[in-house]
Amino acid sequence: MVHNGNVIGNANGFCIKDCTECGFIHMDPIPSADELDRVYSEEYYTDEKPRFIERVIEDLKWWNSVYDDRYAFLESRLSASRRAILDIGCGPGYFLKKGIDRGWKCFGVEPSRQAARHAAGLGIDVKNAFFNEETASSLGRFDAVHLSEVLEHVPDPAEVLKRASGLLNKGGVICCVVPNDYSPVQKVLKDKLNFSPYWLAPPHHINYFSFSTLKGLMERSGFQVIHSTAMFPIDFFLLMGDNYIGDDKLGRASHARRKSLDLMLDEPLLKAFKKELYELMARHGIGREMVVYGVKE
Repeated sequence: MVHNGNVIGNANGFCIKDCTECGFIHMDPIPSADELDRVYSEEYYTDEKPRFIERVIEDLKWWNSVYDDRYAFLESRLSASRRAILDIGCGPGYFLKKGIDRGWKCFGVEPSRQAARHAAGLGIDVKNAFFNEETASSLGRFDAVHLSEVLEHVPDPAEVLKRASGLLNKGGVICCVVPNDYSPVQKVLKDKLNFSPYWLAPPHHINYFSFSTLKGLMERSGFQVIHSTAMFPIDFFLLMGDNYIGDDKLGRASHARRKSLDLMLDEPLLKAFKKELYELMARHGIGREMVVYGVKE
């Protein structure tokens, strides 16, 4: 496929293109299947994110709050008898562990051997494989699919979404979570404060989405978008002068402050405000991650 569009950036020796054929921004050329297989089956959790699982465990109280919100929305859209969920790219398995605790029948697919082993150790039914046609054909049917921080890594996100749709029962719900890139906050940081485009991370991040381009992709892939929300815009700290880019210690400190805020906003007096706040951010394209739900048409 020829990817036409303007080159809008360069990073790590790759060009970044606003592709008119795909309808979203991505790197060009796109890595081969063999290159991706090596990265995500062997290298990702050892070379790129060696402390990822350790930090998920450290942050687990906060992550469980995040996961509770996602399950609560899914449960609001599905009858009590519809509780089968597939997590594509389930990582170390804690999203599915939360689902089991809430009474869901859970299954995961994860290409990293290290992460899949960890998930299995939590009692998760997990298949250590890429989510390809062969894997999908062996999985059965589900009422919900969770795709968190996966679509930015895959060479053909439309194919992944269509494959996921094929596994959903009628009226099933998908939850897609991706980084919010080229956001208004990032544009202000770049144009007014002279930040380089720190959000570009090829070849690990192939694709770069906004709320509008993610929704468009989901709609073209057979989903009706029904709800959008956001996660805390941690890049607000950059606007306030705390430049954590390349500074892991300051980055973790900023993340700790974000966690503290989110958990306090879970208090009953503030919970409704938290929900409305992140929905408002989503309407304005704000938030470091986007959380968009769709129903199978």
